[in-house]
Amino acid sequence: MWRRNKRKQKKVLVDLSELSNTYCGLKQVALAYGNYFKENYKRNETGYILTLLIPRKMFGKFGREVRYISSSSWFLRHCRYLFPSFDIWHATHQLSRFKPAYSRTKFILTIHDLNYLYEATGEQRERKHRRLQRKINRADEIVCISEFTKQEVGKNLVLNGKRCKVIYNGVENIVRKPALKPNREIKGHFFFTIGTVMKKKNFHVLLNMMKLMPDRHLYIAGDSSLEEYGKMIKQRIETEGIHNVTLLGTIPEEEKIWLYANCEAFLFPSLFEGFGLPVIEAMQFGKPVFSSRETCLKEIGGEFAYFWKNFDPQEMKRLIDENLEGFYQDKDLAQRQKEYAHSFSYEKHFKEYQKLYSFL
Repeated sequence: MWRRNKRKQKKVLVDLSELSNTYCGLKQVALAYGNYFKENYKRNETGYILTLLIPRKMFGKFGREVRYISSSSWFLRHCRYLFPSFDIWHATHQLSRFKPAYSRTKFILTIHDLNYLYEATGEQRERKHRRLQRKINRADEIVCISEFTKQEVGKNLVLNGKRCKVIYNGVENIVRKPALKPNREIKGHFFFTIGTVMKKKNFHVLLNMMKLMPDRHLYIAGDSSLEEYGKMIKQRIETEGIHNVTLLGTIPEEEKIWLYANCEAFLFPSLFEGFGLPVIEAMQFGKPVFSSRETCLKEIGGEFAYFWKNFDPQEMKRLIDENLEGFYQDKDLAQRQKEYAHSFSYEKHFKEYQKLYSFL
């Protein structure tokens, strides 16, 4: 909780501009921030006056204790110096278009990943790299969401002696939130995975594995229309007759929760993640998680996930066959896994940021 501070209240702006996106992981993070402030922030009981930078249409959504400023590009471009001054400006992700108008404002930059190093090429890659370096040059504090991301930042960008620390993402406890069965036939024993259907998610390796597991069904939730990769996945399912794999498209939160709660296992073969939030969400429900060991996933999954050594379909199937039944027989393991997942709380997450706000 936010603790009382009798000194002059600092003015803190938190950038939640990603709320304008239709669907992405950063939007989910921004929404969780807003909901946390709504439930926990009391202006008269803390040393901070909080202002949220969000789309105008969402003003008031997170209660009356916080203040609001529009994240309209036009407003910020033409009225930047009409902004009230802030003591601290917190960019909750590295892709934000916005930064403080005044040099005296302390700037906290949270970096989720450096995926552009692997996804972009040529001038586009260099442009993104220069943009992030400029933000780091402006930042007073740099925060990474995993040790892996911190290492990537240290290897690829110039910090000039600035402190770079790790604050793990908070993960909202969704176990008791409303759940709704999808309005379609759901086969008996099924696996689940979620994420935008793009190359870095590596979903195609699951198609190869599912051919070897005709007694199981796999449901993939996420938009498959954004890249050619999604079209390729659809085409393979159809032309190769992989009838035990279904693309659900983008689904509402209630259906996602139902699928987590009722799946037999959660599969996550992703190649590039800054944190891997779905891994922790699945663990909240006491589900066995089978994951790649790439980027941060070994760090985040820890001792409570099973990691594929490679993406050979026989080897992937073998790991599941050898561990699925044993996981459900070991009640102590499932309970410890849930406790581990719940350790990634937003309360813990915000206490760490509160320390930063006090320090600056």
